[in-house]
Amino acid sequence: MGLTAGIIGLPNVGKSTLFNAITESDVIAENYPFATIEPNTGTVAVNDERLDVLTKMFNSAKTIPATFEFKDIAGLVKGASKGEGLGNQFLSHIRETDAICHVVRCFDDPDVIHVDGSINPIRDVETINLELILADLEVVEKRLDRIENKARVSKDAEAVAEVNVLKMIQEVLMNEKPARSLEFSDAQLAIVKSFNLLTLKPIIYIANITESDLANPTANKYYLELKELADKEHSQVVEICAKVEMELVGLSKEEKKEFLNDLGINEGGLDKVVKAAYSILGLRTFFTAGEKESRAWTFKQGQKAPQCAGIIHTDFEKGFIKAEIYSYDDLIKFGSENGVKDNGRFRIEGKDYVVNDGDIVHFRFNL
Repeated sequence: MGLTAGIIGLPNVGKSTLFNAITESDVIAENYPFATIEPNTGTVAVNDERLDVLTKMFNSAKTIPATFEFKDIAGLVKGASKGEGLGNQFLSHIRETDAICHVVRCFDDPDVIHVDGSINPIRDVETINLELILADLEVVEKRLDRIENKARVSKDAEAVAEVNVLKMIQEVLMNEKPARSLEFSDAQLAIVKSFNLLTLKPIIYIANITESDLANPTANKYYLELKELADKEHSQVVEICAKVEMELVGLSKEEKKEFLNDLGINEGGLDKVVKAAYSILGLRTFFTAGEKESRAWTFKQGQKAPQCAGIIHTDFEKGFIKAEIYSYDDLIKFGSENGVKDNGRFRIEGKDYVVNDGDIVHFRFNL
């Protein structure tokens, strides 16, 4: 399951530094606007301690983690929806993502230029949110121009339904609120998805703070301002220090753990961002495990066994017969797969089984 989050923000807020760190890449990160022109893409491994345990228990030859893709999208500025700073090009890159990670500067540093001359997280968020809203409003109004007359004249049910939902969105956008602030029925959501609206995408605010604030981010006034805004939007805030993330690059797991412990924290920025992304996108993990390999697979909450089989290979879904399933927690509790079987926790499930996070699965299929 290919999932992508777009990293956005004003110029010089730490986007590219963060991207360099979490993907261990080497994209340009300079102290001037538009250092990033084309979106840089990096695929990262999702850290899951359960997978490491499975590898040891099954003595697996390979360990294959789930992955998450990040796109570092060039800094947006006021007027981006009208093409300022090549904004239309950058906005189109955001439309291709599943979620948005909005990096917000929450630190003072006279040596790092701010495009507006001062540090103000709320202003920065409002600047970018307004550009996303205006870009969506243009999409909605163009579509209304094409379909509204058809709906009025022909009374076509599908056209009328589309006009109704577009007008709902138009009204909320004109009030400078995102489309995700609306509640849609399943039928309305099916219509809305085809427009790939920017403000319908779930958003994570990434507060880029100083190293000294990592252990206690609430001591940072800018973080508190951003958290209050996010809470009102029912969005999430993840605190990171982009400079610290860069220092973690190249360290072993043990070295990273020791480094983070010295800072008074127990996980790095990448793990926090990925966890937040999994949460807002409703993502879960199932595992396949054996001597050949132990592997983590990402699925959407609510998916049934055949759909999850299809994540491994489309033929598995087509030829699905049954699934052998037990939970990771039961494996740990009883010590082995045989222990799970001896205690009656090994199950054979059919096509209506809803897969749970932490399920260890072997699919039976017929090609």
